[in-house]
Amino acid sequence: MSEPARPLPATPEVVIVHTRRIACDGVGGALGHPRVYLEMGGEPFVECGYCDRRFVLATGDEGAESERLAPGVYEGSHGH
Repeated sequence: MSEPARPLPATPEVVIVHTRRIACDGVGGALGHPRVYLEMGGEPFVECGYCDRRFVLATGDEGAESERLAPGVYEGSHGH
């Protein structure tokens, strides 16, 4: 008899951003985590150490910048 299939681990959420400096607080509120500021440096992405979200720098193919980001994501040096 074969073993039952193991569930695959959940893949981290990917958020397209337009700046190399972002802040993340998870989903915000009681379900989030402390706000952390993340810098991409020379890489095209950065991952949050709390919620594993991956923030990927837009390449221009994603269209115009949206006024609404994913919950708990703040772009730039001052956030929203």
